[in-house]
Amino acid sequence: MTKPSSHHDTFVIERIFKAPIARVFAAWADPAFKRKWFIGPDEWTRSPHRLDFKVGGKESIAGGPAEGPLHRYEAVYHDIVANHRVVSTYDMYLDDVRISVSLATVELFADGAATRLVYTEQAVYLDGYDDAGERERGTRGLFDQLAAALAAA
Repeated sequence: MTKPSSHHDTFVIERIFKAPIARVFAAWADPAFKRKWFIGPDEWTRSPHRLDFKVGGKESIAGGPAEGPLHRYEAVYHDIVANHRVVSTYDMYLDDVRISVSLATVELFADGAATRLVYTEQAVYLDGYDDAGERERGTRGLFDQLAAALAAA
């Protein structure tokens, strides 16, 4: 085993979505809608997505390539202000190894008929399995999927 390590980092993503705040907020809050965009690549296997969107509620999903490893996301919601803010913490795992612990904040602002989303993630990346650059790229990909889901709705 290599020597345990931790690396702390923060990234911020700002994105304009061509949808009203209520629809963007629903994309986070409605389990059926969130399943449309909060997913890995098409070729990955997937577990059922579970979402209990309330303060103290939990969310989980897992998936990965057929040959592994399994990528697992487990979140807890700490603060929800309808149509304005969502604060959660989440752990990421590869198989049974925890690779990071994050604090994620989603803030929504009216921008004419559109919505400006500001996403801030503060994380500790454990033992060299992941880093802020990779996590930010993955999150940007999820936001691309969110934009497509909003456009299709």
